[in-house]
Amino acid sequence: MEPIVYASCRVGDLLIGIDANAVQEVTAGAALTPVPLASPLVSGLLNLRGQIVTVIDLRRCLRMHDRPAGLRPMHVILHAAGGVSLLVDEVGDVIALQPESIEEAPRPLPAHLRGLIAGAHDVDGVQLLTLDVDGVLNLAAGEPVSIGG
Repeated sequence: MEPIVYASCRVGDLLIGIDANAVQEVTAGAALTPVPLASPLVSGLLNLRGQIVTVIDLRRCLRMHDRPAGLRPMHVILHAAGGVSLLVDEVGDVIALQPESIEEAPRPLPAHLRGLIAGAHDVDGVQLLTLDVDGVLNLAAGEPVSIGG
């Protein structure tokens, strides 16, 4: 089987893997335009070389505290229709995993996380949680997210 390649990132103390096939590019945080009446998960709009990109804060999706004031976030720009960025704390390495090595999302995860985490894998003693990108996009759009496990 072909390995699945993930772009790794940090969100709080979590190591998150985003399917690299879904990632268009990574860029440093930039000024955002607020969107009145948008979901609280949407941080604003980003002008990316003339393309308007909706910015979804993964900290908010994962129900974490706000990002510390001195921490400059990173944008993981997705190939999603209409342009979407996932705001993360830090971008890490690209990691290739064999599909059979990825386990189900751990049962102890809170329910709101299980709906957004597709699986888990041990990477050098740290648990990499693979993100369900569609689940995040559905959550930000106000649609129901199925709880796995």
